[in-house]
Amino acid sequence: MDRFIPNRSATDFNYAHYMLNGGKKKVEEDLNADSCFGMSSPSREEYRRQMAEIFNMNRCRILAFKNKPPNPVELIPQSHSGSGTHHSKPTKPRKRIIPRKPEKTLYAPGLVDDYRLNLLDWGSSNVLAIALESKVFLRDPWLPSDEEDEEDEDTSVLVTIDDQLVTSVSWAPDGRHIAIGWNNSEVQIWDSTAKRKLTTLRGGHSSGVGSLAWNNQILTTGDMDGNVVNNDVRIRDHVVETYRGHTQEVCGLKWSPSGQQLASGGNDNLLHIWDNRRSMDPATQWLHRLEEHTSAVRALAWCPFQGNLLATGGGEGDRCIKFWNTHNGACLNTIDTGSQVCALLWNNNERELLSSHGGFTQNQLALWKYPSMVKTAVLTEHTSRVLFMAQSPNGCTVASAAPDETLRLWNVFGDPQVAKPAPKAVPESFPHMYRTSIR
Repeated sequence: MDRFIPNRSATDFNYAHYMLNGGKKKVEEDLNADSCFGMSSPSREEYRRQMAEIFNMNRCRILAFKNKPPNPVELIPQSHSGSGTHHSKPTKPRKRIIPRKPEKTLYAPGLVDDYRLNLLDWGSSNVLAIALESKVFLRDPWLPSDEEDEEDEDTSVLVTIDDQLVTSVSWAPDGRHIAIGWNNSEVQIWDSTAKRKLTTLRGGHSSGVGSLAWNNQILTTGDMDGNVVNNDVRIRDHVVETYRGHTQEVCGLKWSPSGQQLASGGNDNLLHIWDNRRSMDPATQWLHRLEEHTSAVRALAWCPFQGNLLATGGGEGDRCIKFWNTHNGACLNTIDTGSQVCALLWNNNERELLSSHGGFTQNQLALWKYPSMVKTAVLTEHTSRVLFMAQSPNGCTVASAAPDETLRLWNVFGDPQVAKPAPKAVPESFPHMYRTSIR
C-alpha cells in the first residue's frame, strides 16, 4: 500500500538522462567560473537566470506520479442546429393567456340579491347547483344550451317549496349528496342521482340557514342569529357541537383542507377561527376572534399550498382582502380593492387568487398574483355585483353568478389539459343514516 509507481506517460526521459549524467553540475560550474573571473554584472546575472530556466535547475522532480487534470467533460451536450455552429436558444415558458370573455353564459332568472346567502356550488361530479328563489337546479355546465327543451329543464329541478326561500346550497364531498338550507331554519339532505330527499335536520337553528360547509360526515351550518352548528349526518341526534361567537348573520363558513380549523365570517364584521382539536370553553370557545374588518365578512378561502393561510374579504364598508396566519391569528397583509369583496377562490395550480366584486360600478372578477398582489386580469361582463363563485372539480374553470340573472363560466385558471389533476374527493356514503332516519 506504500508503493508509488511512476506514470511513464508524464515522465521527461531526456531530461532525466541528462541530469543523471551530471548535466546540472556542469552548468553550475560554468556559471561559477564566470563569477570568479569578475564577470558578474546585471546582464550576467540575467544570463545566469535564463540559463537556469533553460536547464531547469530549479526542477527537482524527475519522475511524475500524476497527470494533469483532464479537461472538464460537458455532461449535458448542447443541441446544435444546421452546421453545428449555432446553439439553440433555451425555450421560454409559455405565457398563459387569460380569456377576457366567458366561455359560456347561462340564464339564472330569480337569483336573490342578498349578500348574506350562498346560492351556488360546483360538486365533484361536475354538476352545478344553483338556487333560484324556491327552487334548486342541478345542471351539467357543459351541456349545450340549444339542445335543451322544456322537458330537460324540468328534470334539472331538484326541489321546489313554493312558500319557502332557499338560503344556501353545498355539495357533499362525494358529489352525489347535497345539503340545502332554507329560510325556515331547516336543512335538507338530498340524493341528487335519485332526486330523493333523505333527511331533514331540525332543532339546530331557529332562523334561516345562510351558510353550509362539509367536513367529511360533519355538516356545519350557520344561521341568521349568529349560531354555528356541527351536525353528524350519520346519526339521529345530529347536533354534536354549537359555536357561539357571532351576534348577527353568519355569512360565510369554510373548513380548512386538513379539516381541523373552521373559519366563520359574520355580518357583525367578525371573523372567527375554530379548532376542533381543542376542548372548547363556553366563554371563549374560538381559537381566534379577529376584528380588523370594518364590514361584513362573507368571502373566505383557505390556501391550497399553505394550510394555515386564510384569505378573507370585507363588504361595502371595508372593501379589503386580508391574509391571516390562522396558527397565531396574525394579519399578514391587507389590500384595498376599492369595491365590495363578495367571494374569493385560490388557483390550485399557480399562486393566484381570484376575487369577485360589487358596488362602486365595479361589478367584476379580479385575478391577483400572490404574494405580490399585483392585479393581472379584470373580467367585467357582469352588470351587477358578482355575489357567488364556484370552482370546477379540476380547478381550472370558475362559475360566477350575479343578480343580473346570468351564470358565466370562465377559463381563468388555465387549460384543463395541462393543469395538474385535482385531488380526488373521498366518497362518503351515509346509508345507515338514510335508512333509519324518519325526520
